[in-house]
Amino acid sequence: MKGKDWLLTGDGDYQACKSVRAWDLLRENYRFYRFLTELEDVLNNADDESSRLPDIRMLVRRLITNSYWVRSQYLEPSAKTGTSVLLLYDELGFPLTVQTVTFAPGTLSNIHNHGTWGVVAVLKGQEKNTVWRRTHSPEFEDKIEPSGEITLFPGDIMSFTPGAIHSVQAVGDEPTVTFNIYGETDPKERFEFDSVTHSSRNF
Repeated sequence: MKGKDWLLTGDGDYQACKSVRAWDLLRENYRFYRFLTELEDVLNNADDESSRLPDIRMLVRRLITNSYWVRSQYLEPSAKTGTSVLLLYDELGFPLTVQTVTFAPGTLSNIHNHGTWGVVAVLKGQEKNTVWRRTHSPEFEDKIEPSGEITLFPGDIMSFTPGAIHSVQAVGDEPTVTFNIYGETDPKERFEFDSVTHSSRNF
């Protein structure tokens, strides 16, 4: 899968990052358990997990390049909500969330941050990310404004720091499927934002 790498930061900035060439990542029998082990090793050697986002993006790209199993693990979107989430790994004490998410065409998320670092790879479909930044308005502490848009295609990877704010929409004619991995969320730092009332709440 060809693709671009992106980094979204808490100040509302975003940038394209250097991506590892897919043919440099080809491995025989590269399985999901090996990805999890390598990821854990990267994080165990990090003082600041967000500083390891380039390494994590590389590992995610290696996984989606080599693992048909991961690319095939997703649910059809719910007829009621337009989304579905399939948890790929769940073990007591394992601090990361690893899942695939499916959005029906046109489905729009709320405006949110994650309160942790994250990496999202598009497996199918298209996903438009609207990037938001705080305006530091004296009147409204939680006032935000859009700072840009990025449309992701299969093979594209978006990474973000804990304070990065975005909303996503599935665009195109087919469901969007993404592979998502997140660090350990700080519930006190995860917010949903309202761009009309200039307010936020924990979620």
